[in-house]
Amino acid sequence: MKTLSVLLLASLSIPHVTIPPAHLRSTQSSEHAQIPSSKGKWYLARSGHAVYCYGPVMTVTATNGDLERVATFCRGDKLLVPLKD
Repeated sequence: MKTLSVLLLASLSIPHVTIPPAHLRSTQSSEHAQIPSSKGKWYLARSGHAVYCYGPVMTVTATNGDLERVATFCRGDKLLVPLKD
């Protein structure tokens, strides 16, 4: 009985795991490649959306003469984004 169980276990196939070479392994997935650098900051735009901007927050004069806070150099090719106060 013992020999039968040993033969049965020996006949089972053991999966062979291969590890890809280091130069073929990706250190970052494409998802992580789009994470912005730590030099920017998230802001809440007046539209209610979150925006990630790299430049400073400035106070500029609006077209009607009022002062408004804007974030500068934001993702998505936006130079100025009006901020929600």
